[in-house]
Amino acid sequence: MFFHTLQDGKTSTMNTELLKELVEGHGVPGQEDLIRTIVARELKGICELSTDNMGNLIALKRGTGGGKKLMLAAHMDEIGFVVKFIDKDGFIRLNPMGGFDPRQLNSQRVIVHTAKGPINGVLMYGTKPKHLLTDAEASAGQNLDSFFVDCGLGEKTSDSVSIGDMVSMSRTMIQLGDLFSCKAMDDRACVFIMIEAVKKAKNHAVDVYAVATVQEEIGLRGATAAGSAIAPDVVVALDVTLANDIPGVTEQDHVTKLGKGAAIKIMDSSLICHPKVVDHFRQLAIKNKIPYQMEVLPRGGTDAGGVQRLHGGIPAFTLSTPTRYIHTVNETVHKDDVQACIDLLAKYIEDAHNGKYSYD
Repeated sequence: MFFHTLQDGKTSTMNTELLKELVEGHGVPGQEDLIRTIVARELKGICELSTDNMGNLIALKRGTGGGKKLMLAAHMDEIGFVVKFIDKDGFIRLNPMGGFDPRQLNSQRVIVHTAKGPINGVLMYGTKPKHLLTDAEASAGQNLDSFFVDCGLGEKTSDSVSIGDMVSMSRTMIQLGDLFSCKAMDDRACVFIMIEAVKKAKNHAVDVYAVATVQEEIGLRGATAAGSAIAPDVVVALDVTLANDIPGVTEQDHVTKLGKGAAIKIMDSSLICHPKVVDHFRQLAIKNKIPYQMEVLPRGGTDAGGVQRLHGGIPAFTLSTPTRYIHTVNETVHKDDVQACIDLLAKYIEDAHNGKYSYD
């Protein structure tokens, strides 16, 4: 547990064991089974649980009345790979599942998830050693097609590894001062926030559909399917956003900063958040003295963008968690920002029935 000091000076505990379990768990798009099991375990007895044909876990926490439906969406999948080819010497070629930057992948350790169990491997770039490179070769860019995995099994690799097996990054969560760093903070930190906020919210009139979604990283697919079935009155996606407050990035491009609070999204490339929902969240943050910052993300999208255009249009919004080094194995969040997101989302669940989002 991590002890956290609240605004009123009281101390609460953050369930870092659960956060660690979620981010260290493995699940690329279409293979989110382990994460779904963890979320179901955490919300069993609190919500009515069901799984749709896409693999989305839908946790319904009924309200006291009024009939309004609030959909929350946090995606379970992480960027990674699946096996697409195994050559005669046992080297594995990969199909990407989501957007890794090839520059961040050199000499990483991976896990190949086979029917016989997980197998360790090293992810390497298909090039000559530095000692043998010409200046032109050394300065050339990299591409994903040139990476391969070596499991050390040689020609016996195919006895254990099959086409379509998941390949994920091998990384454990570490604490850096007030920061937590691991693979898959995108979006497991927000799955954690959704779980904790649903638990924390007490009296609420709306019916809360907390959806742990699948296949977000390859096109917002799970949320779109779930939103079509639920037909919510409002949807709130929970996702990470860029915190570029690091050397080499000008301040105007920081987007958000770690430790400055929950990020209230105005827009990204998948949606313009409903301005009345944006204002609702901002006023709740001010009223409850919850630290927040406003976010405009030039590129990138969230599950809210997949739900917004359904059923003639659904008021949509994203509550974001500032994160450094997104889409690397060192995605990093600040404990205070995570707590602010939990607190603000819980307050919104309790107050969502007061939202008036029509343009009449």
